[in-house]
Amino acid sequence: MALRDWLWVILLGAIWGCSFLFNAVLIRELGPLWVSAGRVGIGALGCWAFVFAFGKKLPRERAIYGHFLVLGILSYAIPFALFPLSQAYLASGVAAIINAMTPIMTVIVSQFWHGGEKVSWSKSAGVLSGFAGVAILASPALAAGGTSQIWAIAACLLATICYAVSLNYARNFKHIDPSILAACALSGATVAAVPAAFLMHGIPHLVTVEGWAAMLGIGLLATAFAFQIMYRLLPRIGATNFSVVTFIAPVSAILLGFTLLGETLKPEHIMGMIGIFIGLLLIDGRIVRRWQRAKT
Repeated sequence: MALRDWLWVILLGAIWGCSFLFNAVLIRELGPLWVSAGRVGIGALGCWAFVFAFGKKLPRERAIYGHFLVLGILSYAIPFALFPLSQAYLASGVAAIINAMTPIMTVIVSQFWHGGEKVSWSKSAGVLSGFAGVAILASPALAAGGTSQIWAIAACLLATICYAVSLNYARNFKHIDPSILAACALSGATVAAVPAAFLMHGIPHLVTVEGWAAMLGIGLLATAFAFQIMYRLLPRIGATNFSVVTFIAPVSAILLGFTLLGETLKPEHIMGMIGIFIGLLLIDGRIVRRWQRAKT
């Protein structure tokens, strides 16, 4: 992978680590559904600005817009609400560590998805290691009877399942321009998220400068801008190389949470992160292949 691609991957990981910091700020003023609605709404506006600026053409098939709605709800509306909901009880870094389970969940979902990639022994070991890491993360809450933290961890895991399903579902859109796909899916997520937020939380009240900065940051930087980079980088470097982002985002979130929010991490959190990262390395497969070549 070229140096410039590594720099883009590191930048994306840092940006998505920031999204957990933005969530932690926003849930002080907004309900989780409004955090989701604001993120997808602002992100959609940013993506549409890019679409119109570059003269992208929309698909003519009407039926595909229903699929965009489904993809938007699975990829954005639900996960973007679950993470801020969980961060009312979890540190930003812990939520980001669990988010690194996304590739592991994707392996599981792909196994049962029609035409999905089947697992190997190394991927199976990676799945087990990842779940061992989550179990270690949950151990302090289990020992103390902290049901709120356990439910928060479960909410993060549900978000990663949504990501895994949507990644497999998104295979149906290979013929769609990535910018169009992001704009339409985020618009579908907005259509679903805004009414749900009104019903659940009523009229939003975002009054502080920090809150507005976090909303603009998570909508424009961590969503609209980041997705434009992601959809252009993926075809060039491939999904395996791109998965390195999942290593960088938790580190970014932990550093920002410690520096700016005064959050602390327990030794169990570090051990859990190591377990998940080992799982990601096994799923990636490159270290296993190098070890096998070295033996021969």
